[in-house]
Amino acid sequence: MRMQPDLFDPTDGIDAFATAGVDEAGRGPLAGAVYAAAVILDPSRPIEGLADSKALSAARREELAQAIYERALAWCIAHASVREIDDLNILRATLLAMQRAVAGLAVAPQLALVDGNQPPRLQCAVKTIVKGDAKVPAISAASILAKTARDADLMRLHALYPQYAFDKHKGYGTAQHLSLLREHGPCPEHRRSFAPVKALLQA
Repeated sequence: MRMQPDLFDPTDGIDAFATAGVDEAGRGPLAGAVYAAAVILDPSRPIEGLADSKALSAARREELAQAIYERALAWCIAHASVREIDDLNILRATLLAMQRAVAGLAVAPQLALVDGNQPPRLQCAVKTIVKGDAKVPAISAASILAKTARDADLMRLHALYPQYAFDKHKGYGTAQHLSLLREHGPCPEHRRSFAPVKALLQA
């Protein structure tokens, strides 16, 4: 269900302790898994400074992630693998990662507020909110956990495949990444269903 921002409270009538924010990180890159996180914030332990992860510095994201781990009522990070992305397509893999994140929460939510306009199928009510990561603190928290987890995973991939400079571009299709991809060819962590990688393999 899509909703217009600022018209009504998406949690109206729902206990705050039973509302999860859900967001993803890594839909666009050419390499690596897609990550999702679900977070139920604790109103009695507020976290100052929550915002869209893309608007925060890496250092600030790490600080806030630690606060979320310590103060949230429940949180879970999940992912869908490169193989799942190639087998399912990136949208379905992203929704699968979101399903896994919500299913992994230690507290079952009544409502999931999901960033964007594509709702995953969940065991609870779902509302999608366009640009929710900048509007809803629980979604902001989820965006921060998903982003920091994915960045950490790309550092792991950098250690395995340093020739691709994953530490610099985090798998996104930058000029540097495309140049290195042409030079070295794809590694096992490149998404073969994505056009630049598919084109190299066909060539």
